[in-house]
Amino acid sequence: MTAADEDRALPLAGVRVLDMTNVLAGPYAGYQLALMGADVVKIEVPGSGDLARRLGASAELNEQRMGASFLAQNGGKRSLTLDLKSDSGRRVMRSLLGGADVLLENFRPGVLERLGFGPDVLREANPGLVYCAISGFGADGPLSGRPAYDQIVQGLSGMMGATGTPDTGPLRAGFPIADVLGGLAAAFAVSSALVQRERTGVGAHLDVSMLETAITAMGWGVSNFLSTGVEPSRIGNENATAAPSGAFATGDGALNISANKQEQFEILCGVVGAPELREDPRFARREDRKAHREELREALEERLKERTAAEWERELSGAGVPAGRVLGVREALESEQVVHRGLVHTLPFPGAKGRELRVLGSGVHVDGAALGPRRPPPLLGEHTAAVLREAGFGEAEIEALREEGAV
Repeated sequence: MTAADEDRALPLAGVRVLDMTNVLAGPYAGYQLALMGADVVKIEVPGSGDLARRLGASAELNEQRMGASFLAQNGGKRSLTLDLKSDSGRRVMRSLLGGADVLLENFRPGVLERLGFGPDVLREANPGLVYCAISGFGADGPLSGRPAYDQIVQGLSGMMGATGTPDTGPLRAGFPIADVLGGLAAAFAVSSALVQRERTGVGAHLDVSMLETAITAMGWGVSNFLSTGVEPSRIGNENATAAPSGAFATGDGALNISANKQEQFEILCGVVGAPELREDPRFARREDRKAHREELREALEERLKERTAAEWERELSGAGVPAGRVLGVREALESEQVVHRGLVHTLPFPGAKGRELRVLGSGVHVDGAALGPRRPPPLLGEHTAAVLREAGFGEAEIEALREEGAV
């Protein structure tokens, strides 16, 4: 099967996405759509492009406009530069809209409208367009005009308030989870709207709030407050709903154990050689164990420290007790399971002959196949001429647009 055949077999094959997003939440959404087969055209400002091109630990890559943040979520896309502040640029945009299925943007609310492309204009240009706007707080409300970064949203959502310990105080997650959740929500919403359009022929205006998405992702912690009025407390690596359930010290590192069921607890006691814990009235029932979780932890860790985390992981998992080591990123990517599933994909490094780039694909397999980008992240404006030709622009028109600085 050729690459073209594989593209046609993917769920979003034939879908054209205009991706006007920057940095993380929006580009992540576009990347998920690209992995599912969509033709994602990244529209960037001439000369500078996505800010993520200059975000990363390597100053050299940032200078080349290939920062690690950009490389992470722009594989498979095509880059077209376009100045929407110029009349010619807006004319090109109107032409592109006519042949698009989806428009993604993550400007502050109102910015795209001030550029001449509000929801009504978009609907008139293409009634079937799925228009998805991602912002920190949504299109309306008292915070709608504020800039939003991941850590700000983590703090305002309650995530940080529920993370950490009484000693540490609130802690952010070690990665930009609010951005990623916003991107996933947007990709899901776009896919859903495309299904609706198949039935009705009518597009949709999707308003994605990172703040609201983050709150909904907190699941039972928010649900428990809504039901009982009790807010989630900072209990570190412990699980508020069960014990023993958390990260435990072993002979050489931390091990996560989730013995949430009674039978799992009883098996755990036998495997670690502490059957007496099953009969201890402090630990006999779920609520007893939660009330005495520290004493239970001390008793279990006394046995767990006799062997390595890897040994305990194998033995406990084999006995039916959920257990897993706490790994670093390198260990996680090199683990047998992740390697077997083909999550990491190797591509030519953009603009550097003989150099390779490794990127993450999708966590979803389609018809048994792992999904990765079909091409490396694009150089700034790399596909401008090709996309314009597809939109019906001739060579003389393209050259004129270049001379004007519109593309």
